[in-house]
Amino acid sequence: MDNVILSLILLVPLAGAALILLLPERGKLPAWIALLDSLLTFLCTLHLPAHFAGGRGGFQFEENVLWLSHPRISYHLGVDGLSLWLVVLVGLLAPVGVVASWKTIGSRSKVFYALFLLQQTAMVGVFVSLDLMLYYGFWELSLIPIVILTAMFGRNLGESSAVKAALRFFLYTFIPSAPLLVALLWLYAHTGSFDYTTLQAAIASGSLPARQLGWVSVAFLLAFAVKVPVLGLHGWLADTFSEAPVAIAMIAAGKLGLYSLIRFHVALFPALAREAAPWMIGFAVVGILYGALLALVQKDFWKLLAYATLSSLSFCTLGIYGFTISGMNGALLQTVNEGIIGAALFLMFGVLFDSRRTSQLGEFGGVAQKAPRLAALFVIASLALIGLPLLNGFVGEFLVLAGTFNGVSKGWAAVAALGVIFSAAYMLRMIQMVFLGEPTANSHGHAVRELSWRETVTVGGLAVLMLAIGVMPTVWTSTMEPALQSAFKVSSAENAVPAAAESGAGMMHAMGESR
Repeated sequence: MDNVILSLILLVPLAGAALILLLPERGKLPAWIALLDSLLTFLCTLHLPAHFAGGRGGFQFEENVLWLSHPRISYHLGVDGLSLWLVVLVGLLAPVGVVASWKTIGSRSKVFYALFLLQQTAMVGVFVSLDLMLYYGFWELSLIPIVILTAMFGRNLGESSAVKAALRFFLYTFIPSAPLLVALLWLYAHTGSFDYTTLQAAIASGSLPARQLGWVSVAFLLAFAVKVPVLGLHGWLADTFSEAPVAIAMIAAGKLGLYSLIRFHVALFPALAREAAPWMIGFAVVGILYGALLALVQKDFWKLLAYATLSSLSFCTLGIYGFTISGMNGALLQTVNEGIIGAALFLMFGVLFDSRRTSQLGEFGGVAQKAPRLAALFVIASLALIGLPLLNGFVGEFLVLAGTFNGVSKGWAAVAALGVIFSAAYMLRMIQMVFLGEPTANSHGHAVRELSWRETVTVGGLAVLMLAIGVMPTVWTSTMEPALQSAFKVSSAENAVPAAAESGAGMMHAMGESR
């Protein structure tokens, strides 16, 4: 199994998608096939942590077969501590997405679930590809289902807003991919390989032209930063969250971009990434506050969640470009946390929206009286997002802030910590408006439905996982640290933290003088 498990994880969703397209669309048959297929994929992903040899760096479960000779492209797969839990996360989110779509996708369900399973294959492919052209293929493939499903199954179906949101997402994410492709071809022209480890060694040797390599690094950074998104490149986020089906919105942001920043920017271009670190740290800290403050004044809960996500993901960017082990550990863990917490919140927001066909906070009130399970689980997920101790959000944010405080700048850490306070403000404000108090006048006669047993089991399981990560974080971080330390060896770990600290402090000083 170790020799074929990654291919199996890639092929099971494809097989499910093909089966859905071949069988007739009768009732919930496509949904049941998608659910069973996604559960099988999730079980396959659990083979990875069960058989992963912890305590060492390097790739495991590798598959390497020559695909094309000219240019030389290989079917090269593998996972390490950086990608292990992200593959499991994709496997986990697939059945959650099916459950979230159970009551909302009626017509054309064959197309929806087939494309949804195709999206799972594309995301796993991004995390396990060790040939950069293979990676690029999965990277581009991950874009297609999101765009099509947002346009076809947007919440304002029949109106132009869903199509506009899909088009905006496509343009934001596809245009930066063109320079990325050119950069990959430039690397191949100078090294004769798309293999990750070969390119890493060639870049570390200093044999490539420095100036051109700098532009290659910028192309990589831009393509990945848009997909996070980093502040200034987030124009697609609010519209996508507002219009995309819940199952698609919960996977659209964060995971692919953050992983790619670590794997294909910081680890491939360590010296150039350190040069970009002051700016990325600045964008991250401002993004934390900008997203939190915008979330605080939103009247629409989809947009509130969009800006809350921007703030939360900016913590991850801060941890990555702080160049400390604890910060990167926190960024990786927070990427997983964001996926788990976001999935739970998206599913429950979907229930609220489907009950009233509105996402305006002022249209709700007193929901806890009619749907106590929904209210209780929503509060747990909200506290995890805020970063309450013993829940998973606390561990990730603490590691990022600790790494920033000790390795970058105490000032940046103090400013970033304000985001935690603001997150408590906007989430508690939303809980007050939606779940507590008296029902609003507009909400009478339109009661919010309680979570079904299927939804209760799903969100309850996610809540247990939030607690498990918060109480036992070393189960996850122990597999991440060796991979991070291996990456730091390539990036001169002994100089990484001081360099980041000096550059971060210097940037703060320069900003102070400009003021």
